Amino acid sequence: MQISPRVGLCAACQHVKVIQSAKGSFFLLCERAKTDPRFSKYPVLPVLHCPGFEPQPEEPRPQQ
Repeated sequence: MQISPRVGLCAACQHVKVIQSAKGSFFLLCERAKTDPRFSKYPVLPVLHCPGFEPQPEEPRPQQ
């Protein structure tokens, strides 16, 4: 699932997990919160500054 850039840094962070409720709502879970109490499990969006932000690794481009 593609996350809208309007949510801030979480859209590009490797520690985000998209959770869908039984009613169809979507939430962003910060997996850093599992091991570090500085992080909120479900951060208030948009996240503009985050000390735990790590960009998702780029997908390798196909060689031609």
